[in-house]
This record gives sequence, structure tokens and C-alpha cells, in this order.
Amino acid sequence: MTLRFVGIDPNTGGEGSPTVWVEEESADLVLQGEEADELLKALVGSTEWVAGHKTGIPAHERVIRIPARMVPILREACNAAERASAQHRDVR
Repeated sequence: MTLRFVGIDPNTGGEGSPTVWVEEESADLVLQGEEADELLKALVGSTEWVAGHKTGIPAHERVIRIPARMVPILREACNAAERASAQHRDVR
């Protein structure tokens, strides 16, 4: 597994900060962020966001919060993931 570092919260204080990577082989985004508080998790978990889709947050998933100031970093990561995904499709 190879991770490509894309960016870290520009307001980081040097400890556990929201961070974004792209996993090169799968082109998946990998995010580190603050775990959502109980109120946000309750809202996400109890709302039927897609008709007919089960509500709740599966045990293997987490709701995280990424600061809005990281939108440019996420955009860069999405572009990198899209390029990596296209390269993998071209090879196959």
C-alpha cells in the first residue's frame, strides 16, 4: 500500500491534525479528522438520506469532521484520485 500525502490542516498545532492522503493503488481518499460529536453522529445515524437505505452508522464506519479551510486540500486529493483511477483503467 502506498499513500500519497496531499495535505494537512493549515492551522495545525503540530499534533493530530486533519490530514488527507490518496492510496495510490486503489485511488481511494484516506482521511484523518476529528471524530464527530454525539449530536452530529445521532443526526447522521438517524436520518434516511437515501430513500429505502438503512439508517444508522455501521460499526466499521466513523463520521469525521474535516474543517472547511481544508476544501482546497480535498479538491487536490479528489483530482489526484481521479487521475490515479484513470491511470489504473488505462492499464487494465
